[in-house]
Amino acid sequence: MSFLVKQATSSLQGCVKAAMEKAIAAGQLPNADLPAFTLEVPADRAHGDWACNAAMAGARTFHTAPRKIAEAICENLDLSGTYFDRCEIAGPGFLNFFLAPQFWVDVLRDILQKGESYGRSDYGQGEKVMVEFVSANPTGPMHMGNARGGALGDCLAAVLDAAGYNVWREFLINDAGNQIQKFGLSLSVRYQQLFLGDNAPELPEDSYHGEDILDLAKAYADEHGDALMNVSEEERRSALVAFGLPRNIAKMKRDMAKYRVEYDEWFSETTLHESGAVRNVIDILREKGLIYEKDGATWYKASSFTEKYMKKDKKGEISEENAPKDEVLIRQNGTPTYMAADIAYHKNKFDRGFSRCIDVWGADHHGHVARMKGAMDAIGLDGEKLDVVLMQLVKLMQNGEEVRMSKRTGKAIQLSDLLDEVPVDAARFLFNMKDAGTQMKFDLDLAVQQDAENPVYYVQYAHARICSILRALKADGIEPRECTNEELMLLKEPEEVELIRHMASYTDEIIAAAKAYDPARINHYVITLATLFHKFYNSCRVKGVEDGLCAARLTLCVCAKTIIHNVLTMFKISCPDSM
Repeated sequence: MSFLVKQATSSLQGCVKAAMEKAIAAGQLPNADLPAFTLEVPADRAHGDWACNAAMAGARTFHTAPRKIAEAICENLDLSGTYFDRCEIAGPGFLNFFLAPQFWVDVLRDILQKGESYGRSDYGQGEKVMVEFVSANPTGPMHMGNARGGALGDCLAAVLDAAGYNVWREFLINDAGNQIQKFGLSLSVRYQQLFLGDNAPELPEDSYHGEDILDLAKAYADEHGDALMNVSEEERRSALVAFGLPRNIAKMKRDMAKYRVEYDEWFSETTLHESGAVRNVIDILREKGLIYEKDGATWYKASSFTEKYMKKDKKGEISEENAPKDEVLIRQNGTPTYMAADIAYHKNKFDRGFSRCIDVWGADHHGHVARMKGAMDAIGLDGEKLDVVLMQLVKLMQNGEEVRMSKRTGKAIQLSDLLDEVPVDAARFLFNMKDAGTQMKFDLDLAVQQDAENPVYYVQYAHARICSILRALKADGIEPRECTNEELMLLKEPEEVELIRHMASYTDEIIAAAKAYDPARINHYVITLATLFHKFYNSCRVKGVEDGLCAARLTLCVCAKTIIHNVLTMFKISCPDSM
């Protein structure tokens, strides 16, 4: 909550309590403990800026009709020294409070004073949190899900940072395990096919069939010829993986950089195996009596720990189909499973001092959430400190139809293809338009439109429009200046007050977005801000009015420009001065 809003509501709570105490002392209300009550913003602002349910909440405490309690409160209410100038009783006893003009004046002064830091708060108290997102397998190109995950994860990290958390962005490189073995097999077959023709082995159905695998095999052959045709299969696969994996990872880093996503660390899964971290978590579970051997494999007794975090039906039960199961940690061939590595990875996160870890996963990983949170409990950590944001699928649309293949390449559309065709500003903004749990359609036509239908263009245009207004006025010798309280209090028109009221809520919106892990709230906030600015400017003249009002309205323009700039730059979206 912003300092001004916190100050306003805190003083109002004190006034309501004092009024009830006075009413009790005067015999207008029975002598009883004061009821707990809430303050909230009413849906209809015609009913006031803040609503209070003290009279309704006190009905049982005072054994008195709410309306009579409300009247007693109002009769003893002293709002002097607060940001409120009046209270009205509505319905059976709701108390509606109206802010005084000084509040709107101080909001504008707060924005002007803080500038680029307006909206930031210390809500998170510097808590050290990690946001791990995208973490795509390095065995192939990144896809549309990664495009959404990149925007959501990066924007979530941004709002957490603005809300006062100490944020770390991380990408887990899954460079170990089954998928890397499959990668080596696929490269080996494609490589042999280049030299053996019809005598070459066929690519297994469950291997990687993408054109990228063939491209890597050809690239190796171009550099080294048939040097791997006379070595063992194990040596050939190892050499091809050592050749292909760094290239794929380098491309991932280039794609993310082009998408304006910068990580504090690209963490290699291989290091967990090399350091003994994977074996360590298995030893911890063994010491706790949670390991057993079965069918030549090593199992972890996951069931009881997983069940705590599983969704239950209305009867509080888990269906037999979804019943928690024990997990294999070491296969029959002696290699650790991904589950074992993932437990070790999350332990590593907490060991590095992160008090809360946030993962952005695809919705197809929903079954893994309870297993991993339960595993944290099993090894002596707190599964409640691991939060998972599940992200639904993306459908790419063009001309009203779903698009799966690139017209340019004839292949499945990759993140790099998208960023070649769609401005990065549009991609980042549009992929952050809905909360992660909502399926979304990404409209390619909309993303390249340069009109008000395109949300990011609409917001950028509002910023550019304000810059244009400031330039035009400067050409006429009119520039923003410091206004007196009396001048700023001239901003009384409904469009002016509504715009200031919305700007006052920015800090609270950042905090709400951080608490809900929903950065899309800020997209909608800034779209509304742009709408309210256009509405104000179309209704209220800046030039051609008396000097004091002109200066006040110019201040309002500067404040709106400041917040739009703060939102766009926070989300790494360009903020043009002209369009």
